[in-house]
Amino acid sequence: MLGGRGAGKTRTGAEWVRGIALRQPDFAHHASRRIALIGETFSDARNVMVEGPAGILSIHARHERPVWSPSLRKLEWPNGAVAHVFSAEDPDSLRGPQFDAAWADELAKWKHVEETWDMLQFGLRLGEHPRQMVTTTPRPIPLIKRLLADPMVAVSRVRTSDNAENLAPVFLDTIMRRYAGTRLGRQELDGDIIEDRPDSLWTRDVIEANRMSCAPPLMRIVVAVDPPASSSKRADACGIVAAGVDDDGIAYVLEDATASGLRPPDWAAKAVALYRRLEADALIVETNQGGEMATGVIREVDPSVPVISVRATRGKYLRAEPVSVQNRVRHVGALPEIEDELCDFGPGGLTSGRSPDRMDALVWALTELMLRERREPRVRML
Repeated sequence: MLGGRGAGKTRTGAEWVRGIALRQPDFAHHASRRIALIGETFSDARNVMVEGPAGILSIHARHERPVWSPSLRKLEWPNGAVAHVFSAEDPDSLRGPQFDAAWADELAKWKHVEETWDMLQFGLRLGEHPRQMVTTTPRPIPLIKRLLADPMVAVSRVRTSDNAENLAPVFLDTIMRRYAGTRLGRQELDGDIIEDRPDSLWTRDVIEANRMSCAPPLMRIVVAVDPPASSSKRADACGIVAAGVDDDGIAYVLEDATASGLRPPDWAAKAVALYRRLEADALIVETNQGGEMATGVIREVDPSVPVISVRATRGKYLRAEPVSVQNRVRHVGALPEIEDELCDFGPGGLTSGRSPDRMDALVWALTELMLRERREPRVRML
């Protein structure tokens, strides 16, 4: 179970342990007699998994609650089921004991994750169907990746916001406004595994280090449009990205309004609306595939909008490289979709094989702002 902070992972793990220990119909056909509970440290296992507000002791009714012996690190149920508590700091403590079930909490944070996991697997040798449950906020560690790729593993995902009714509204509002869409937020709130492609032109660390909450006064703003080659609903998305540049030559990615499944007049209207709202200086439109039609459609929507046509003479990777090496680009706020494309784009394109429509539009915008001859500026506030 991959989940964000406060998403209910501990409660889920505790309920699962209760269910298998008491042979609840939805959890097990036979009661698990010997259960391993493994936390990042013994203190974490005790304070969170066992004694915590969502831990094992708190979710049992009084008459079925197990007896907790901290000195022995052991829980004993009235029906004879026993759970032993272990720390991932001490993998060798799992040598010798044997179990028919295990709950591993916050696996991605374990100090000796591979060694502890291996020792646990050797100990899961009792009963007809040994099982284990992992509850963790994900990180892109090799073990998590292997588990996700294993067809024998059932995967559940939950976001922090899914558990909103059990969280303080002020906390949820504050944390979502601050982190939603950022790399940290997607990992810690959405439970996503976020990693970079090794040969990508962009890295998330660099993007994160240059993220801004708002843009300063800008000298020039453009909205770039990367039109799809056809108008069918199955065509590529229409990339629509706004960016600006300040007087020091620092560029700011302002908004990603990329649209899918829209007819040409609709995405043209969307691009023009963004141009108007940001009081931009021009629309930048690629004319390689369907671009001449795109400029015509935009003029039909609003003939007063200045349109600058651009034509690709090199491949996407070569066009993107001069922009990616600039350490003068800041992302304003959270732009998760475009950042996913940027960090997944290598010499062979995106790993999905799809067209990088958002990235293309961004590259055209930044090329116009940073790599072409500077035009007469006019200052505006955002």
